[in-house]
Amino acid sequence: MSGTLYVVATPIGNLDDITLRAIRILREVDRIACEDTRQTRKLLDRHGISKPLVSYHEHNEQARAEELLRELAAGANIALVSDAGTPLIADPGYRLVAQARAQGIAVSPIPGPSAVLTALSASGLTTDAFFFGGFLPAKKTQRRKTLEEVKRYPATLVFYETPHRILEALEDIAEVLGPRRVTLGRELTKIHEEFLVGEPSDLREALAKRPSIKGEITLIIGKAEALAADATPIEAAFDKLLEAGVPRMEAMKTVARERGLSKREVYQKLSQR
Repeated sequence: MSGTLYVVATPIGNLDDITLRAIRILREVDRIACEDTRQTRKLLDRHGISKPLVSYHEHNEQARAEELLRELAAGANIALVSDAGTPLIADPGYRLVAQARAQGIAVSPIPGPSAVLTALSASGLTTDAFFFGGFLPAKKTQRRKTLEEVKRYPATLVFYETPHRILEALEDIAEVLGPRRVTLGRELTKIHEEFLVGEPSDLREALAKRPSIKGEITLIIGKAEALAADATPIEAAFDKLLEAGVPRMEAMKTVARERGLSKREVYQKLSQR
């Protein structure tokens, strides 16, 4: 009889954020597959658990999956964990779970912490519908393409981002999505947990003043609002602001904000006349 593959959620920061069931399963399984054995060892030591560990990450996923599947088929019970949070959420593991199910091996989720839900719950933004896009693309062109694709989604948007790319990401969010409300969660559940709230350009300005930016970041972006009822053509509204003495760039930003558009969209519209 084959064993069971347990998909076990672990803390995203604070090591006390783990369920009693997760602790029990980690104590009972024959082996634990994890991204970084050193990281998982810290958690196990905290709770007095001693089990054989095997690395399972994006670089060895295919070969390691085959090894683990053989053990499961032979009757071993194995726990799959990530470095932090719920496995498979922007982390490796899909291949192992999919093949286990294809082979009739039981897969049992052990729920717990998730950076996505943790950030959403404290964001102050609507959570009736949300879209999780994992990490934004590293390259600017692809990142902007991704933002364009989700721009009109009637849902709150959630992305992960790295400290060294966050300023560029916020700049692109401001340009593509416009002046939406954004909640930036950094180092969630850790000692230096921080939430910043504001428009993307404001958050970028605040972070740019810091000597360095550290920690894991989750971005919660407000959903697209309905277009303003003002039926005045963009060109006419823009010209009216200019006539009132409003600087050109500020007039463009105002027209964009009132219509739920990005500055780039307004610029493209004005450049066509």
